[in-house]
Amino acid sequence: MKMQKNKIAQNLMVLRQLHQLSQEEVAGRIGVSRQAVAKWETGVSLR
Repeated sequence: MKMQKNKIAQNLMVLRQLHQLSQEEVAGRIGVSRQAVAKWETGVSLR
């Protein structure tokens, strides 16, 4: 499961940066907090 978290976190960060979006912009587009996006990118949380 940890490996899966790392892949999700890495993919999210790479795609966000590829599209030149901030964590705040991603959060606003999908209706969550910036802190949630940051936690997803670090693998702390996937919820």
